Amino acid sequence: MSASTLAALDAPLLVLRVFSAEFAHLPAPTLGISAIVPDLLELSFHDDLAGFEAWRAALGFAPESVGYHEQSGGRTRVLTAQTGYAGAQVRLFGYAEIPARGGGRSRRETGR
Repeated sequence: MSASTLAALDAPLLVLRVFSAEFAHLPAPTLGISAIVPDLLELSFHDDLAGFEAWRAALGFAPESVGYHEQSGGRTRVLTAQTGYAGAQVRLFGYAEIPARGGGRSRRETGR
């Protein structure tokens, strides 16, 4: 389903307004709202699993409800959680680099 007007994005925009009032003290996420999935608000945290955790706790996700997988050939961990909130779906993403095995430095640390 695709939104044809800005009004079709009311649900995630309303949730964003609520979050900006209720959770102004929490870390700022990268936001995602799309006309392709008009009822979805995505909050992403890059290299900030503490930010993901703060929002997870604030939204009341049980720790065991968080999904985990790795991407980029095992170099990036990804945490996910999703719930309904005020008529919209809210999806959290947390991304963090996995330190190199064997005590070596990551590609980011070496500049490669």
